[in-house]
Amino acid sequence: MPSLLDQSALADLAERLVSAARRAGADQADALAVRSVSLAVEVRDGAVEESQRSESDDLGLRVIVDQKQAVVSTNDLKGDGFDALAGRAIAMARAAPQDRFAGLADSAQLARALPALDLLDPDMPEVGVLEARAREAEAAGLGVAGVTKSNGASASAGVAGVVLVTSHGFTGATLASRHSISMSAIAGEGTAMERDYDYSSTLHAADLDGPAVIGRRAGERAVRRLNPRKVATRRVPVVFDSRISGALVGHLAGAANGNAIARQTSFLRDKLGERIFAAGIDIVDDPMRPRGLRSRPFDAEGVAGVRLKLIEDGVLKSWLLDCATARELDLTTTGHAQRGVSSTPAPSASNLHLAPGDKTPDQLIGEIEEGFYVTDTIGMGVNMVTGDYSRGASGFWIENGRCTYPVSEVTIAGHLLEMFASLTPANDLIFRYGTNAPTVRVEGLTVAGH
Repeated sequence: MPSLLDQSALADLAERLVSAARRAGADQADALAVRSVSLAVEVRDGAVEESQRSESDDLGLRVIVDQKQAVVSTNDLKGDGFDALAGRAIAMARAAPQDRFAGLADSAQLARALPALDLLDPDMPEVGVLEARAREAEAAGLGVAGVTKSNGASASAGVAGVVLVTSHGFTGATLASRHSISMSAIAGEGTAMERDYDYSSTLHAADLDGPAVIGRRAGERAVRRLNPRKVATRRVPVVFDSRISGALVGHLAGAANGNAIARQTSFLRDKLGERIFAAGIDIVDDPMRPRGLRSRPFDAEGVAGVRLKLIEDGVLKSWLLDCATARELDLTTTGHAQRGVSSTPAPSASNLHLAPGDKTPDQLIGEIEEGFYVTDTIGMGVNMVTGDYSRGASGFWIENGRCTYPVSEVTIAGHLLEMFASLTPANDLIFRYGTNAPTVRVEGLTVAGH
């Protein structure tokens, strides 16, 4: 573990790679070094089904020559082939089409001080600890009355480190840990079986939900889904459970991505500055949240992380931008560049959340005479160009303000702009994922059944 926490060797390799690129003729260059170690255990029916350990070190080099760019990557960290690697990158860039928006971040935008975000749990569990967590989760799920089978339980832990070095003087390094526990339970028999799951993923092991809690929730959810019905097609209010409501926020982030805006492939392309949610609704991206699953003190171009309101009081206030898309749109980067060792930077959200409202989930449901409470969605039926929304769904039918019987094999459909405009958030926001939202109610979606 101590050697993993020491990133000085990675920083030295990245600096040598950037120097090699400059010697080979690059106008600008940056290098990304990534190190990761992970351990995972999966159990089924009380026995270990799989145990995995992985370690990797990778380097990526981006070069820019005459407004042309190329990226090469390697996992050979001896360093004696850096000149040849840089030479290949230069040759590739010279053969690439010109991109007048490519380039490093302006020096004034670079992170100068790296705040402590508490991203690293220095205590990594041994395989026996992970095995015990998975076994406990599975046993708790199987202990729920009505659960007939385990679909498996798992526990994992790991650490990932990133070093970024640029040719205009930026050097930054981050380390983050990750712990997780999951369990999937099956209830019922034969063709009447239903499956559900629960999981917890955090940076620090102390923040995990207990294995028994996870297993029990998975089992109870599976049993609750037994004997589902279909419903006749109709237009009703739909309530999205907090486990899945974050997907709606994710659709907003995808449509507000600078790449989609620059290419005119987003249904939000003409909506900047307009009210698209009800007054009082905020959607925030915050890469600086302590212990956030996607927290980072700087982005993939070295730009300082800042808290950004995508939606403020219902109004669309910003796009998610990296340097290239910002230049193309004649704007300033929002510090949302992400990249891997073999790709160029592109904008992407960090810790994204919909701020909570005032009503409890029961109050949102209690106001509905007839509607649909969705706990699971399937399929990819979201058109980000037009905003049309259609996904398979399952959950529970709402009658006279309460959930009654389980429903499956239906489709919910609408348009994202209309859904955003009628969305009401509950007050149960919990930061459990990279994108978080409370339970939300959306008025007037079409539920297509039989």
